[in-house]
Amino acid sequence: MKKLSTTIFMVVCMISIFAQTDNTTTKESQNTATQTVLNAEESNPNKMEWMQGFPPPKDKILSAKDGSFFNFPALRYSVNHMREFFPSRRVLSAKDDYYTLRTKHDKEIESIVFTPWNSETPMNWQEFLDANYTDGIIILHKGKIVYETYPAGLTPDGIHTAMSVSKSFAGTIASILIAEGQIDPNKFISYYIPELTDSAFGDATVQQVLDMTTSVDYTEDYTNPNAGVWQYAESGNPFRPDNYTGPYDYYEYLATLKKIPGQEHGEKFEYKTVNTEVIGWVISKVTNKSITELISEKIWVPMGAKYDGYYLVDPAGIAYAGGGFSLNLNDMAIFGEMIRNHGKLGRYEVISKEAVEEFSSGGDPELFAKGGEYPLLKGWSYHNFWWITNNEHKAFMARGVHGQAIYIDPVAEMVIVRFASNPLSSNKYIDPVSIPAYEAIADYLMEK
Repeated sequence: MKKLSTTIFMVVCMISIFAQTDNTTTKESQNTATQTVLNAEESNPNKMEWMQGFPPPKDKILSAKDGSFFNFPALRYSVNHMREFFPSRRVLSAKDDYYTLRTKHDKEIESIVFTPWNSETPMNWQEFLDANYTDGIIILHKGKIVYETYPAGLTPDGIHTAMSVSKSFAGTIASILIAEGQIDPNKFISYYIPELTDSAFGDATVQQVLDMTTSVDYTEDYTNPNAGVWQYAESGNPFRPDNYTGPYDYYEYLATLKKIPGQEHGEKFEYKTVNTEVIGWVISKVTNKSITELISEKIWVPMGAKYDGYYLVDPAGIAYAGGGFSLNLNDMAIFGEMIRNHGKLGRYEVISKEAVEEFSSGGDPELFAKGGEYPLLKGWSYHNFWWITNNEHKAFMARGVHGQAIYIDPVAEMVIVRFASNPLSSNKYIDPVSIPAYEAIADYLMEK
Protein backbone atom coordinates (compact mmCIF):
# COMPACT_ATOMS: atom_id res chain seq x y z
CA MET A 1 0.00 0.00 0.00
CA LYS A 2 1.24 3.42 -0.91
CA LYS A 3 2.48 5.27 2.15
CA LEU A 4 0.73 8.63 2.62
CA SER A 5 2.48 11.45 4.39
CA THR A 6 0.87 12.98 7.45
CA THR A 7 1.13 16.39 5.81
CA ILE A 8 -0.83 15.38 2.72
CA PHE A 9 -3.41 13.55 4.79
CA MET A 10 -4.05 16.61 6.89
CA VAL A 11 -4.14 18.88 3.86
CA VAL A 12 -6.84 16.63 2.42
CA CYS A 13 -8.82 16.77 5.64
CA MET A 14 -8.51 20.53 5.65
CA ILE A 15 -9.45 21.18 2.04
CA SER A 16 -12.49 18.97 1.71
CA ILE A 17 -15.06 17.56 1.91
CA PHE A 18 -18.14 16.25 3.45
CA ALA A 19 -19.35 13.92 0.72
CA GLN A 20 -17.42 10.88 1.79
CA THR A 21 -18.23 7.31 0.80
CA ASP A 22 -20.21 5.02 3.07
CA ASN A 23 -16.98 3.16 3.91
CA THR A 24 -15.27 6.37 4.90
CA THR A 25 -18.06 7.64 7.11
CA THR A 26 -18.44 4.22 8.71
CA LYS A 27 -14.71 4.18 9.47
CA GLU A 28 -14.93 7.70 10.86
CA SER A 29 -17.83 6.73 13.11
CA GLN A 30 -16.07 3.59 14.33
CA ASN A 31 -12.85 5.46 15.05
CA THR A 32 -14.72 8.08 17.04
CA ALA A 33 -16.65 5.45 18.95
CA THR A 34 -13.48 3.64 20.00
CA GLN A 35 -11.60 6.75 21.05
CA THR A 36 -12.17 9.04 23.99
CA VAL A 37 -13.18 12.33 22.39
CA LEU A 38 -13.19 15.45 24.51
CA ASN A 39 -16.60 17.09 24.76
CA ALA A 40 -17.29 20.69 23.77
CA GLU A 41 -16.38 22.16 27.13
CA GLU A 42 -13.25 20.05 27.59
CA SER A 43 -11.97 20.86 24.08
CA ASN A 44 -12.66 24.60 24.22
CA PRO A 45 -9.57 26.12 22.54
CA ASN A 46 -9.56 28.97 25.04
CA LYS A 47 -8.73 26.36 27.68
CA MET A 48 -6.32 24.29 25.59
CA GLU A 49 -3.84 27.20 25.28
CA TRP A 50 -2.65 26.36 21.78
CA MET A 51 0.04 28.71 20.43
CA GLN A 52 0.06 30.81 23.61
CA GLY A 53 3.26 32.24 25.09
CA PHE A 54 6.53 33.75 23.85
CA PRO A 55 7.40 31.15 22.70
CA PRO A 56 4.58 28.67 23.32
CA PRO A 57 5.48 25.40 25.05
CA LYS A 58 6.52 22.82 22.47
CA ASP A 59 3.50 20.62 23.20
CA LYS A 60 1.21 23.58 22.42
CA ILE A 61 2.71 24.45 19.04
CA LEU A 62 0.62 23.44 16.03
CA SER A 63 1.98 22.95 12.52
CA ALA A 64 0.69 22.26 9.02
CA LYS A 65 3.93 20.56 8.10
CA ASP A 66 3.47 17.72 10.59
CA GLY A 67 -0.32 17.75 10.43
CA SER A 68 -0.81 18.57 14.11
CA PHE A 69 -2.89 21.64 13.29
CA PHE A 70 -5.84 19.53 12.16
CA ASN A 71 -5.87 16.79 14.77
CA PHE A 72 -8.81 17.12 17.12
CA PRO A 73 -8.94 19.00 19.47
CA ALA A 74 -6.29 21.24 17.84
CA LEU A 75 -8.79 21.63 15.00
CA ARG A 76 -10.83 23.87 17.29
CA TYR A 77 -8.00 26.40 17.31
CA SER A 78 -6.98 26.05 13.68
CA VAL A 79 -10.40 26.81 12.16
CA ASN A 80 -9.99 30.34 13.52
CA HIS A 81 -6.37 30.73 12.37
CA MET A 82 -6.08 28.94 9.02
CA ARG A 83 -4.01 31.59 7.30
CA GLU A 84 -1.32 31.11 9.94
CA PHE A 85 -0.73 27.63 8.52
CA PHE A 86 -1.12 28.09 4.75
CA PRO A 87 -0.58 30.81 2.12
CA SER A 88 -3.69 32.85 1.44
CA ARG A 89 -5.15 35.72 -0.57
CA ARG A 90 -7.48 38.40 0.83
CA VAL A 91 -11.09 39.06 -0.10
CA LEU A 92 -11.23 42.80 0.44
CA SER A 93 -14.16 44.20 2.43
CA ALA A 94 -15.86 47.56 2.27
CA LYS A 95 -13.56 50.17 3.78
CA ASP A 96 -16.46 52.31 4.94
CA ASP A 97 -20.26 52.32 4.81
CA TYR A 98 -20.51 48.96 6.55
CA TYR A 99 -23.90 47.31 6.67
CA THR A 100 -25.13 46.91 10.24
CA LEU A 101 -27.71 44.35 11.25
CA ARG A 102 -30.22 45.52 13.81
CA THR A 103 -30.41 43.52 17.02
CA LYS A 104 -33.39 42.40 19.09
CA HIS A 105 -32.26 39.46 21.21
CA ASP A 106 -34.80 36.81 22.13
CA LYS A 107 -33.61 34.76 25.10
CA GLU A 108 -36.61 32.45 24.72
CA ILE A 109 -34.77 30.77 21.85
CA GLU A 110 -32.69 29.06 24.51
CA SER A 111 -35.84 27.27 25.70
CA ILE A 112 -36.39 25.53 22.35
CA VAL A 113 -36.47 21.74 22.56
CA PHE A 114 -36.49 19.37 19.59
CA THR A 115 -35.94 15.70 18.82
CA PRO A 116 -32.98 14.71 16.60
CA TRP A 117 -33.64 12.38 13.69
CA ASN A 118 -31.46 9.65 15.16
CA SER A 119 -32.95 9.70 18.65
CA GLU A 120 -36.19 9.49 20.58
CA THR A 121 -34.78 11.72 23.32
CA PRO A 122 -35.51 15.47 23.10
CA MET A 123 -32.51 17.80 23.00
CA ASN A 124 -32.39 21.24 24.58
CA TRP A 125 -30.62 24.31 23.27
CA GLN A 126 -27.38 24.01 25.22
CA GLU A 127 -27.14 20.34 24.24
CA PHE A 128 -27.59 21.39 20.61
CA LEU A 129 -24.74 23.90 20.84
CA ASP A 130 -22.45 21.40 22.57
CA ALA A 131 -23.32 18.45 20.32
CA ASN A 132 -22.16 20.45 17.31
CA TYR A 133 -19.06 21.91 19.03
CA THR A 134 -20.43 25.31 18.09
CA ASP A 135 -17.85 28.09 17.75
CA GLY A 136 -20.40 30.78 16.88
CA ILE A 137 -24.01 31.04 15.73
CA ILE A 138 -26.22 33.92 14.63
CA ILE A 139 -29.98 33.69 14.02
CA LEU A 140 -31.75 36.39 12.02
CA HIS A 141 -35.50 36.92 11.89
CA LYS A 142 -36.95 39.48 9.51
CA GLY A 143 -33.50 41.01 9.15
CA LYS A 144 -32.75 41.39 12.86
CA ILE A 145 -30.31 39.44 14.99
CA VAL A 146 -32.48 37.61 17.51
CA TYR A 147 -29.74 35.36 18.83
CA GLU A 148 -25.92 35.42 18.81
CA THR A 149 -23.36 33.54 20.82
CA TYR A 150 -19.69 32.54 20.61
CA PRO A 151 -19.18 29.51 22.88
CA ALA A 152 -15.60 28.62 21.94
CA GLY A 153 -12.58 30.09 20.19
CA LEU A 154 -14.36 32.47 17.84
CA THR A 155 -14.97 36.13 18.66
CA PRO A 156 -17.41 38.62 17.07
CA ASP A 157 -14.57 40.17 15.05
CA GLY A 158 -12.90 36.83 14.29
CA ILE A 159 -12.41 34.99 11.00
CA HIS A 160 -13.32 31.29 10.72
CA THR A 161 -12.89 28.80 7.91
CA ALA A 162 -16.13 28.03 6.05
CA MET A 163 -14.98 24.72 4.54
CA SER A 164 -17.39 23.67 1.76
CA VAL A 165 -19.69 26.63 2.35
CA SER A 166 -17.05 28.11 0.01
CA LYS A 167 -18.65 26.15 -2.82
CA SER A 168 -21.87 28.11 -2.48
CA PHE A 169 -19.95 31.38 -2.84
CA ALA A 170 -18.46 30.03 -6.08
CA GLY A 171 -21.95 29.00 -7.18
CA THR A 172 -23.28 32.46 -6.35
CA ILE A 173 -20.61 34.16 -8.47
CA ALA A 174 -21.35 31.76 -11.34
CA SER A 175 -25.08 32.52 -10.99
CA ILE A 176 -24.36 36.26 -11.16
CA LEU A 177 -22.34 35.80 -14.34
CA ILE A 178 -25.07 33.60 -15.83
CA ALA A 179 -27.70 36.25 -15.04
CA GLU A 180 -25.45 38.88 -16.63
CA GLY A 181 -25.12 36.79 -19.79
CA GLN A 182 -21.37 36.28 -19.36
CA ILE A 183 -21.72 32.50 -18.92
CA ASP A 184 -24.07 30.21 -20.82
CA PRO A 185 -24.89 27.25 -18.53
CA ASN A 186 -25.68 25.06 -21.55
CA LYS A 187 -22.27 25.40 -23.17
CA PHE A 188 -19.62 22.73 -22.73
CA ILE A 189 -16.77 23.38 -20.33
CA SER A 190 -14.34 23.07 -23.27
CA TYR A 191 -15.88 26.24 -24.74
CA TYR A 192 -14.59 28.24 -21.77
CA ILE A 193 -11.55 26.14 -20.86
CA PRO A 194 -9.88 24.61 -23.95
CA GLU A 195 -7.26 23.11 -21.63
CA LEU A 196 -9.95 20.69 -20.39
CA THR A 197 -11.15 19.55 -23.83
CA ASP A 198 -9.65 16.06 -23.48
CA SER A 199 -10.52 15.69 -19.79
CA ALA A 200 -13.65 14.32 -18.16
CA PHE A 201 -15.09 17.82 -18.12
CA GLY A 202 -14.64 18.66 -21.80
CA ASP A 203 -18.10 17.52 -22.90
CA ALA A 204 -19.90 18.37 -19.63
CA THR A 205 -22.10 21.44 -19.62
CA VAL A 206 -21.50 24.24 -17.16
CA GLN A 207 -24.84 23.38 -15.55
CA GLN A 208 -23.91 19.73 -15.09
CA VAL A 209 -20.72 20.81 -13.33
CA LEU A 210 -22.64 23.28 -11.14
CA ASP A 211 -25.11 20.56 -10.19
CA MET A 212 -22.38 17.91 -9.70
CA THR A 213 -23.98 15.48 -12.13
CA THR A 214 -20.73 14.95 -14.03
CA SER A 215 -19.16 11.61 -14.80
CA VAL A 216 -15.66 11.92 -13.34
CA ASP A 217 -13.45 8.98 -12.48
CA TYR A 218 -12.44 10.43 -9.13
CA THR A 219 -13.37 9.56 -5.55
CA GLU A 220 -13.05 11.20 -2.17
CA ASP A 221 -12.64 7.91 -0.29
CA TYR A 222 -9.92 8.60 2.27
CA THR A 223 -9.57 4.89 3.03
CA ASN A 224 -8.30 4.20 -0.51
CA PRO A 225 -4.67 5.33 -0.95
CA ASN A 226 -5.19 5.45 -4.72
CA ALA A 227 -8.29 7.64 -4.57
CA GLY A 228 -8.23 10.81 -6.63
CA VAL A 229 -8.60 13.00 -3.57
CA TRP A 230 -4.97 12.28 -2.64
CA GLN A 231 -3.62 13.44 -6.01
CA TYR A 232 -5.96 16.42 -5.91
CA ALA A 233 -4.65 17.46 -2.50
CA GLU A 234 -1.04 16.87 -3.48
CA SER A 235 -1.41 19.16 -6.50
CA GLY A 236 -2.25 22.01 -4.13
CA ASN A 237 0.07 21.09 -1.29
CA PRO A 238 2.56 23.87 -0.49
CA PHE A 239 4.69 21.44 1.53
CA ARG A 240 5.19 18.69 -1.05
CA PRO A 241 8.68 17.18 -1.40
CA ASP A 242 11.27 18.48 -3.87
CA ASN A 243 11.10 15.26 -5.92
CA TYR A 244 7.36 15.63 -6.54
CA THR A 245 6.59 15.17 -10.26
CA GLY A 246 2.78 15.33 -10.38
CA PRO A 247 0.49 18.20 -11.43
CA TYR A 248 1.87 21.53 -10.26
CA ASP A 249 -1.48 23.09 -9.32
CA TYR A 250 -5.23 22.41 -9.14
CA TYR A 251 -5.82 23.23 -12.79
CA GLU A 252 -3.13 20.89 -14.07
CA TYR A 253 -4.69 18.17 -11.97
CA LEU A 254 -8.17 18.77 -13.42
CA ALA A 255 -6.81 18.17 -16.93
CA THR A 256 -5.74 14.64 -15.94
CA LEU A 257 -9.23 13.45 -14.95
CA LYS A 258 -11.25 11.14 -17.22
CA LYS A 259 -14.89 10.05 -17.38
CA ILE A 260 -16.18 6.95 -15.61
CA PRO A 261 -16.35 4.16 -18.23
CA GLY A 262 -19.96 3.54 -19.23
CA GLN A 263 -21.35 6.56 -17.37
CA GLU A 264 -22.38 9.79 -19.07
CA HIS A 265 -22.78 13.24 -17.62
CA GLY A 266 -26.19 14.05 -16.18
CA GLU A 267 -27.09 10.58 -14.94
CA LYS A 268 -26.91 11.20 -11.18
CA PHE A 269 -25.68 13.53 -8.45
CA GLU A 270 -22.23 12.68 -7.10
CA TYR A 271 -20.62 15.15 -4.73
CA LYS A 272 -17.07 15.77 -5.92
CA THR A 273 -15.17 18.91 -4.99
CA VAL A 274 -13.22 18.98 -8.25
CA ASN A 275 -16.40 20.30 -9.92
CA THR A 276 -16.07 23.49 -7.91
CA GLU A 277 -12.47 23.96 -9.04
CA VAL A 278 -13.67 23.72 -12.65
CA ILE A 279 -16.25 26.46 -12.07
CA GLY A 280 -13.64 28.55 -10.28
CA TRP A 281 -11.55 28.27 -13.44
CA VAL A 282 -14.51 29.12 -15.71
CA ILE A 283 -15.40 32.30 -13.85
CA SER A 284 -11.77 33.40 -13.86
CA LYS A 285 -11.43 32.68 -17.59
CA VAL A 286 -14.57 34.72 -18.35
CA THR A 287 -13.67 37.70 -16.18
CA ASN A 288 -9.87 37.49 -16.09
CA LYS A 289 -10.13 37.82 -12.31
CA SER A 290 -9.61 35.44 -9.40
CA ILE A 291 -12.53 34.32 -7.25
CA THR A 292 -11.11 36.46 -4.43
CA GLU A 293 -11.44 39.58 -6.58
CA LEU A 294 -14.89 38.61 -7.83
CA ILE A 295 -16.34 37.99 -4.37
CA SER A 296 -14.89 41.30 -3.20
CA GLU A 297 -16.19 43.29 -6.18
CA LYS A 298 -19.59 41.65 -6.65
CA ILE A 299 -20.54 40.74 -3.06
CA TRP A 300 -18.27 41.81 -0.20
CA VAL A 301 -17.83 45.51 -1.01
CA PRO A 302 -21.34 46.27 -2.31
CA MET A 303 -22.81 44.27 0.60
CA GLY A 304 -20.93 46.38 3.12
CA ALA A 305 -18.90 43.56 4.68
CA LYS A 306 -16.81 44.87 7.56
CA TYR A 307 -14.02 42.30 7.63
CA ASP A 308 -11.63 41.05 4.98
CA GLY A 309 -11.99 37.37 4.27
CA TYR A 310 -9.30 35.20 2.69
CA TYR A 311 -8.85 32.12 0.53
CA LEU A 312 -6.13 29.52 0.87
CA VAL A 313 -4.12 29.20 -2.35
CA ASP A 314 -2.08 26.49 -4.06
CA PRO A 315 1.57 26.81 -5.18
CA ALA A 316 0.45 28.69 -8.31
CA GLY A 317 -1.58 31.17 -6.26
CA ILE A 318 -4.90 29.63 -7.36
CA ALA A 319 -7.57 30.08 -4.70
CA TYR A 320 -9.09 26.85 -3.41
CA ALA A 321 -12.68 27.43 -4.58
CA GLY A 322 -14.00 24.19 -3.11
CA GLY A 323 -13.27 24.89 0.54
CA GLY A 324 -10.68 27.59 1.10
CA PHE A 325 -12.77 30.62 2.18
CA SER A 326 -12.49 32.03 5.71
CA LEU A 327 -14.72 34.91 6.78
CA ASN A 328 -16.45 36.68 9.65
CA LEU A 329 -19.69 35.20 11.04
CA ASN A 330 -21.58 38.51 11.09
CA ASP A 331 -20.59 39.18 7.48
CA MET A 332 -21.82 35.70 6.56
CA ALA A 333 -25.13 36.51 8.27
CA ILE A 334 -25.44 39.67 6.19
CA PHE A 335 -24.73 37.61 3.07
CA GLY A 336 -27.46 35.14 4.03
CA GLU A 337 -29.94 37.94 4.70
CA MET A 338 -29.15 39.51 1.34
CA ILE A 339 -29.83 36.18 -0.36
CA ARG A 340 -33.09 35.74 1.57
CA ASN A 341 -34.18 39.15 0.27
CA HIS A 342 -33.54 38.15 -3.36
CA GLY A 343 -30.26 40.06 -3.58
CA LYS A 344 -31.25 43.20 -1.67
CA LEU A 345 -30.26 44.77 1.63
CA GLY A 346 -32.94 47.30 2.43
CA ARG A 347 -33.60 49.14 -0.82
CA TYR A 348 -30.15 48.53 -2.20
CA GLU A 349 -29.61 45.75 -4.72
CA VAL A 350 -26.35 43.92 -4.13
CA ILE A 351 -26.90 41.20 -6.72
CA SER A 352 -29.81 40.73 -9.08
CA LYS A 353 -32.97 38.82 -8.21
CA GLU A 354 -32.34 36.74 -11.33
CA ALA A 355 -28.98 35.64 -9.94
CA VAL A 356 -30.53 34.49 -6.65
CA GLU A 357 -33.25 32.63 -8.54
CA GLU A 358 -30.51 30.84 -10.48
CA PHE A 359 -29.50 28.87 -7.39
CA SER A 360 -32.23 29.12 -4.73
CA SER A 361 -34.55 26.72 -6.54
CA GLY A 362 -34.02 23.92 -9.00
CA GLY A 363 -31.92 20.83 -9.06
CA ASP A 364 -33.38 17.39 -9.72
CA PRO A 365 -34.46 15.42 -6.60
CA GLU A 366 -34.48 12.22 -8.67
CA LEU A 367 -30.83 12.65 -9.67
CA PHE A 368 -29.98 13.57 -6.07
CA ALA A 369 -31.63 10.41 -4.75
CA LYS A 370 -30.06 8.27 -7.47
CA GLY A 371 -26.62 9.27 -6.21
CA GLY A 372 -27.42 7.48 -2.95
CA GLU A 373 -25.00 9.53 -0.84
CA TYR A 374 -27.52 11.26 1.46
CA PRO A 375 -30.45 8.93 2.20
CA LEU A 376 -31.58 11.06 5.16
CA LEU A 377 -32.09 14.10 2.91
CA LYS A 378 -35.24 12.80 1.28
CA GLY A 379 -36.62 15.00 -1.49
CA TRP A 380 -33.59 17.30 -1.51
CA SER A 381 -31.75 18.46 -4.61
CA TYR A 382 -28.48 20.22 -5.41
CA HIS A 383 -28.17 23.24 -7.69
CA ASN A 384 -25.36 25.68 -8.42
CA PHE A 385 -23.45 24.40 -5.38
CA TRP A 386 -26.37 25.06 -3.03
CA TRP A 387 -28.38 22.41 -1.17
CA ILE A 388 -32.14 22.70 -1.78
CA THR A 389 -34.41 21.09 0.84
CA ASN A 390 -37.61 21.31 -1.25
CA ASN A 391 -39.52 21.34 2.04
CA GLU A 392 -42.72 23.31 2.56
CA HIS A 393 -40.69 26.36 3.56
CA LYS A 394 -38.53 26.14 0.41
CA ALA A 395 -35.44 26.32 2.61
CA PHE A 396 -31.99 26.03 1.09
CA MET A 397 -28.50 26.03 2.51
CA ALA A 398 -24.74 26.03 2.16
CA ARG A 399 -22.87 23.34 4.11
CA GLY A 400 -19.32 22.49 5.10
CA VAL A 401 -17.50 19.80 7.03
CA HIS A 402 -17.29 19.95 10.82
CA GLY A 403 -20.57 21.91 11.07
CA GLN A 404 -20.32 25.05 8.93
CA ALA A 405 -23.71 26.24 7.66
CA ILE A 406 -25.88 28.94 6.14
CA TYR A 407 -29.56 27.97 6.43
CA ILE A 408 -32.13 30.21 4.71
CA ASP A 409 -35.86 29.75 5.33
CA PRO A 410 -37.87 32.16 3.15
CA VAL A 411 -41.26 31.32 4.69
CA ALA A 412 -40.07 31.80 8.27
CA GLU A 413 -38.07 34.89 7.17
CA MET A 414 -35.12 33.34 8.97
CA VAL A 415 -31.39 32.97 8.38
CA ILE A 416 -29.09 30.85 10.54
CA VAL A 417 -25.31 30.96 10.16
CA ARG A 418 -23.01 28.74 12.16
CA PHE A 419 -19.30 28.03 12.52
CA ALA A 420 -18.28 24.88 14.35
CA SER A 421 -15.42 22.45 14.92
CA ASN A 422 -17.14 19.10 15.32
CA PRO A 423 -14.66 16.19 15.60
CA LEU A 424 -16.83 14.34 13.07
CA SER A 425 -16.39 15.88 9.65
CA SER A 426 -19.26 14.44 7.64
CA ASN A 427 -22.64 16.16 7.62
CA LYS A 428 -24.16 12.69 7.62
CA TYR A 429 -23.56 12.76 11.37
CA ILE A 430 -24.28 16.46 11.85
CA ASP A 431 -27.57 16.70 9.91
CA PRO A 432 -29.66 14.52 12.29
CA VAL A 433 -29.13 17.11 15.02
CA SER A 434 -28.83 20.30 12.98
CA ILE A 435 -31.67 20.14 10.45
CA PRO A 436 -34.46 19.41 12.97
CA ALA A 437 -33.03 22.17 15.20
CA TYR A 438 -33.22 24.67 12.35
CA GLU A 439 -36.80 23.62 11.63
CA ALA A 440 -37.74 23.95 15.30
CA ILE A 441 -36.28 27.47 15.39
CA ALA A 442 -38.28 28.37 12.28
CA ASP A 443 -41.49 27.07 13.86
CA TYR A 444 -40.82 29.08 17.02
CA LEU A 445 -40.12 32.31 15.13
CA MET A 446 -43.22 31.93 12.95
CA GLU A 447 -45.34 31.89 16.10
CA LYS A 448 -43.92 35.21 17.28
